[in-house]
Amino acid sequence: MHQRLRSPLLATLAVSALVFAGILGLRTAGALEALGLAAYDWHILLRPASPRPAPPVVLVTVTEEDIQRLGTWPLTDDVLATVIENLSRAGARAIGLDIYRDVPVPPGHERLNEMFGAHPQVIAAMKFPHLDRPGVAPPPILKGTEQVGFTDMPVDPDGTVRRGLLFLDDGQAVFQSLALRAASLYFQAQGVPISADPDHPTHIRFGRTSIRPFEPNDGSYIRADAGGYQFLLDYRDPPNAFPVIALGELLAGKVDAAMIRDRIVLVGVTADSVKDSFYTPYNQMLGEKQPMYGVTLHAHVVSQLLRSGTLGDAPVSVISDLNESLWILLWCLLGGVVAYRARSTLRFAVAVTVGLALLIFGVHGLFALGWWIPLAPPALGWIGAAGLTMAYLENREKKERGELMSLFSSYTSAQIADTIWRDREQFLSGGHPRPQKLTATAFFTDIASFTTVSEKLDAQVLMDWLSEFMETISPLVGDHGGVILRFIGDSIMAVFGVPIARASEKEISQDAISAVNCALEIQQRLIALNRSLETRGLPLIGMRIGILTGPMVAGSIGSVKRLEYDVHGDTVNTASRLESFDKEGFAPDYFRMPCRILIGESTMRLIGAEFRTELMGEARLKGKEEPIRIYQVRGRNGEAEALPEREATDETRPSERPAVAQRRVGAP
Repeated sequence: MHQRLRSPLLATLAVSALVFAGILGLRTAGALEALGLAAYDWHILLRPASPRPAPPVVLVTVTEEDIQRLGTWPLTDDVLATVIENLSRAGARAIGLDIYRDVPVPPGHERLNEMFGAHPQVIAAMKFPHLDRPGVAPPPILKGTEQVGFTDMPVDPDGTVRRGLLFLDDGQAVFQSLALRAASLYFQAQGVPISADPDHPTHIRFGRTSIRPFEPNDGSYIRADAGGYQFLLDYRDPPNAFPVIALGELLAGKVDAAMIRDRIVLVGVTADSVKDSFYTPYNQMLGEKQPMYGVTLHAHVVSQLLRSGTLGDAPVSVISDLNESLWILLWCLLGGVVAYRARSTLRFAVAVTVGLALLIFGVHGLFALGWWIPLAPPALGWIGAAGLTMAYLENREKKERGELMSLFSSYTSAQIADTIWRDREQFLSGGHPRPQKLTATAFFTDIASFTTVSEKLDAQVLMDWLSEFMETISPLVGDHGGVILRFIGDSIMAVFGVPIARASEKEISQDAISAVNCALEIQQRLIALNRSLETRGLPLIGMRIGILTGPMVAGSIGSVKRLEYDVHGDTVNTASRLESFDKEGFAPDYFRMPCRILIGESTMRLIGAEFRTELMGEARLKGKEEPIRIYQVRGRNGEAEALPEREATDETRPSERPAVAQRRVGAP
């Protein structure tokens, strides 16, 4: 169970789950709503142009120039009556007045009332009372009739309109919006029925298309005000989709009736001095600074309703809260798994970038098909889970690598260290090396007559002398693929072929060859070191090396606070005995062959004919019942054997050399 809890995959899943919980908490608190709504706006802006025909909606706008020319604001009742008369004469199917007329504005009040009565396709505006706002009443003559529609629009906290309204009620009566009234008149002429959805009686249906009422948590909204009958605006029409007629042109009779016939005409104000504008997703466009005029916004609402009833355009759909949560969880888990599988900074960066691109394009593609799927929460979950998982795994791997490398000598080569880490899953269990049986080459070294030297040298001189020796030869073990397991005073224990078990005879043979090559290179380094020691009047060094290849058991031993990687078995013990075999009889030649390199029969078979060897005979080693064959490695085949350095070159007899030069470690 403990090992399972240490599993990187389970840790990855745990990190992903924590990120999911955090994202869900932020989303529930509403902290991500603004990001989600901004994503909705960009979906609208980047959506491909609609191939639908131009909407049958025309705008009549009261411009600043119109107000200056008429010399008054608000428009008089007589001017409004003329507008209605001219539009009706041109054949407008519905006329929506986005201009309040709760009180008379003489002259022409009676004439305006006559126009209201004579033309039932005219819809007057009202503003619904809300909390402390009294609202704006419709023209008194139209109060309680079907010629009144409210112009209220739901505004999001950032001041943007992303929803439309169909119905509002005050507890006593139900009111329709100006856009719904205008669309209803158009549908009536087209024979498009408006009814309740037979499958969902609370949903309104235009033709064959139902519009589901907006819920407080739809899409990226969190606890939004869903009062009345709201729906998501899709803004499929571009901002300039509706033909515009200036009020002055209409009053002067300079408008082609074909622009108006059988169309819905909305009359509103676009003068800067009259504040009637809203922010919409189109305000996110680069260079677009001006908000959308109210009359244009109502035209977008009307157009969407017309497309639903006549073309079958479905409104923007959303998924349930449960499915949204599962969607976010999926991307959190994917982010964690990607980081778990990447295991490198470059692959991680590429994977996260590609995944984020797929998420963005995928969600945008679904929006183009009519589905609003949250983008910000899964994107944050993807990045957060991937980033935290990668950070956790890197920290964990750094710690495990440190623990793993601490089991091996600091003289392990970088190549071996990388191999150990790369293939750690082959021999790690619970973060520690699992016990394994393998075939490797044990390698033991010891300085000859070290006790004698240590008794004669000052403590500091002795430690400096020994450190120089170790620093000279120790790196050679790692350079040849070996691992130093421990230093024991003046001795070294190393193994070639751990901790990654060898899979073939060729690899085992290469370990044996590497061990012998290492011993020979140590010998060459000792020759150079001895020359330096002699010039400084320090003791010279001779060394015994024992090498044997065979089966052994490898693993970590010790407590949780202190673990050591070690190998055990008869092969290890025999290699140690080879090193110490007949050590009293070893007389090193410090400048020609300061090392005695002994190998066993198994190693001899593996190294082949690459080295010059000499059979020393059979011997019964300490602790061994059966005798073994012992070979001494003299050098590599093809290399000339070195001559004694001082033959025929130094006329000074040994007895005449400086006394300090005679202090040679390993002399008989």
